[in-house]
Amino acid sequence: MSEPTSPDQAPAAEDLDPERMIAEQFRRSRAHLGHIAPGLVDFLRLPRRTIGVNLPIEMDDGSIQSFAGYRVLHSRVLGPGKGGIRYHPGVDLAEVTALAALMSWKSALLRLPFGGAKGGVTCDPKQLSQGEQRRITRRYIAELGDNIGPFTDVPAPDLYTDAQTMAWIFDTYDRMHPGENNLPVVTGKPLELGGSEGRGEATGRGCVYCIERFLALDGLPGLNELAGARVAVQGFGEVGGVAARLLQEKGAHVIAVSDSRGGILAENGDDLDLAAVTTHRAEAGTVVGMPGSRSITNADLLALPCDILLPAALGGQIHSGNAHQVRAQLIVEGANRPVTPAADDILSALGVLVLPDILANAGGVTVSYYEWVQNIEHHSWPLEEINGRLRARLFNATDRVVSRWRSLPGNCPDATLCTDLRTAALVEALDRLAKVTLQRGIWP
Repeated sequence: MSEPTSPDQAPAAEDLDPERMIAEQFRRSRAHLGHIAPGLVDFLRLPRRTIGVNLPIEMDDGSIQSFAGYRVLHSRVLGPGKGGIRYHPGVDLAEVTALAALMSWKSALLRLPFGGAKGGVTCDPKQLSQGEQRRITRRYIAELGDNIGPFTDVPAPDLYTDAQTMAWIFDTYDRMHPGENNLPVVTGKPLELGGSEGRGEATGRGCVYCIERFLALDGLPGLNELAGARVAVQGFGEVGGVAARLLQEKGAHVIAVSDSRGGILAENGDDLDLAAVTTHRAEAGTVVGMPGSRSITNADLLALPCDILLPAALGGQIHSGNAHQVRAQLIVEGANRPVTPAADDILSALGVLVLPDILANAGGVTVSYYEWVQNIEHHSWPLEEINGRLRARLFNATDRVVSRWRSLPGNCPDATLCTDLRTAALVEALDRLAKVTLQRGIWP
């Protein structure tokens, strides 16, 4: 018998090119967009502007190393571009372009006044000093110039970037545009620099709000609330770690978590002590090996019997090679693109539901919007107000996605591919984008 496929190694036959994955998801939604002119539908998929920059950086040892940087503005139909900047060795133009499209659809779904954008630098932050990361950031922003701005394109944190990175971005842009209110040029900043309360937890908290509302709407037969639900979380970072803690506070049993080195399963099969997990990871650099737990692989975690599986790591983790092993009832995409189109088909056949990324992980961009508004108004909102606004907006978006899901006709060309929650969310988002585009008119 062949070895099981690891979660980050899909079969060679499956195309995991991010642009093609997004194009396939888009194709599946088009069956429900027959009322929209084909040319307009294509306009909603293609990016408006793509930028590539070369970043020569002086390293700590005095050598010069060049890094590739990208920024893709997908749409400005609803407002300025909005999307994170990621630092990772796997960053390339295809990935950034795909994620920019997701941001457009996510903002449209959440009814935020933003278009979609994404950026990144191809580098390994784990191999870079803080000074090297600062120089990369400043050079990157300087090269982008006026292609970003408070009412043009507003970056935010993403993979391996954080509030400190956003502070460098703000400072660089502010020095290039003296005498203006430049705080809204970037979100996810430190509180002292105009950041918003609740931004660090927003994506993970948003996942929990979406799950909570979906269960309350009877989306998952036999499970109407989080209390008692068994949950496995892949990726115990800013998203997965926060979501795990909040789920446990609401009575769910977090039975397993993982990071890039592997995972752990509660020895008693019930609940992990998440405070102890956090402490152990801070000391050991990984969750693996925590006393009182059993070490497992990431592949093992994805195949655990549970009610809810929350992949909050990298994209492409659940694919055609391992989707049939999933034994969860509900997958909640805390990460971007963790489930491939081929896996969507397999999971649908198995009766596994997937709350898609453009809904489930939209908490981050939502609170980024709140930060942007606060910066423009020179005002700050208390945490309770921000979390209340976030909860109401995500509840409303979940209501609309579930309503659209239940109303999708079963007579499209390939009904098994066209009536899942992902398709419903995309149709909801694209329908709004199309209406606004037509209301504005094609210029000139």
